[in-house]
Amino acid sequence: MELKLYNTLSRKKETFTPINDTVKIYSCGPTVYSFAHIGNFRAYVFMDTLRRVLKYNGYKLKHAMNITDVGHLESDADEGEDKIAKAAKKENKDPYEIAEYYTNIFLRDFERLNIDKPEIICKATDHINEMIEFVKKIVENGYGYETSRGIYFDISKLDKYPVLQDRKVDDQIAGARVEVDKEKKNPEDFALWIKAPENHLMKWESPWGLCYPGWHIECSAMSNKYLGEEFDIHTGGIDHIPTHHENEIAQSKGKCGKTPARIWMHCNFLQIDGGKMSKSLGNIYTIDSLTERGIDPLAYKLFCFSSHYRNKLNFTFKGAESANTSLIRLKEGYQNHLNGKEEVSEEQIEELKKRFENAINDDLNMPLAMGIVWEVVRSPKKSSKFAELLLEFDKILGLKIEENPKQEEIPEEIQKLIEDRKKAREDKNWELSDKIRDIIKEKGYIIKDTKEGMQIQKE
Repeated sequence: MELKLYNTLSRKKETFTPINDTVKIYSCGPTVYSFAHIGNFRAYVFMDTLRRVLKYNGYKLKHAMNITDVGHLESDADEGEDKIAKAAKKENKDPYEIAEYYTNIFLRDFERLNIDKPEIICKATDHINEMIEFVKKIVENGYGYETSRGIYFDISKLDKYPVLQDRKVDDQIAGARVEVDKEKKNPEDFALWIKAPENHLMKWESPWGLCYPGWHIECSAMSNKYLGEEFDIHTGGIDHIPTHHENEIAQSKGKCGKTPARIWMHCNFLQIDGGKMSKSLGNIYTIDSLTERGIDPLAYKLFCFSSHYRNKLNFTFKGAESANTSLIRLKEGYQNHLNGKEEVSEEQIEELKKRFENAINDDLNMPLAMGIVWEVVRSPKKSSKFAELLLEFDKILGLKIEENPKQEEIPEEIQKLIEDRKKAREDKNWELSDKIRDIIKEKGYIIKDTKEGMQIQKE
């Protein structure tokens, strides 16, 4: 099967041809200073889909994902405080304790979303020596220089910068130019290694004194260690393009003269109610925010399939609740087919399977693939062959469709009110029906009247 993937570097879809039999991938992981939110997890759902599609196509994988537990400053442009250190001060804890706590929460949510884990999960603090050697080589090659603040990368030595974006270096994102370090050779030069102030919580001995790593050097050092100087695919969020991934490419060119990954893939933003996600708006939602409203984490994964990974996706709780209902319908559909006795032809099965495979192999077109899934689920013919086909599709979806749909146990008091409301509606006593609905809502449950009947869920 021919697999096509969109490459940010070439700005077009390309037929995927791996360097060797094992596909090597690097993905930018979380900075573990707080809870990962659902916007972060959209990128990991995309990463999961990529892994599953590659494995479905018969490839073996060697995939590394980092855990940034030091070095990511508040601004991507080397300004502000280290995010881990800042969180440690705020919570009056050790930075390593902060990092371990939020790493565990992140990996727990990984499992709740049934995300296929990379073969290698590597922490920045476990690779300080590799980073030091990487920086030393960049300096030896004439691409790095020392100032009173640290070791900087000299972008003027590159043949081209940036390469992932069609812009001039003078158009560098605002923030990289807010406060120009007078010791820099070029305003856009970025920190490889940062000299630590006396009160800095995380620092290591190095040839340049007590220091800590710049954010970008971490990924370069770890991808180099586990995947080599050149590998197949690098993934991340679209927000990584302007600074982080441009600088990863620059660092690798400075060390060995090569662009580290052949294909760069980026997931677009998750919007919230049509706008940005921000602390000031109070709309930073986590996986726990969903489960508190009775939404299965796998329903969020299904929700992500409603838009192509390269398009923006607008999140609303109404949309997530609808996805939750759809997940139940999908699992029920599988069960209905599992017990079905009707015959369907092998030709029909193969045609549906081929259409699904064409969709996923066309740059992971999950909205199109899901259309085929629902076509099978809604087939009036109920056949065990359709159930087998849905299980085959679930190798890509990762929605655990074979598990019985989890219907939340409704308290006896609420069940009695539901029966009273049903009776009121049968009697066309709409006033009483509305009154009972409001009482049920006060007790934390929402009722929806649909074509399929009355549905209830926890608010």
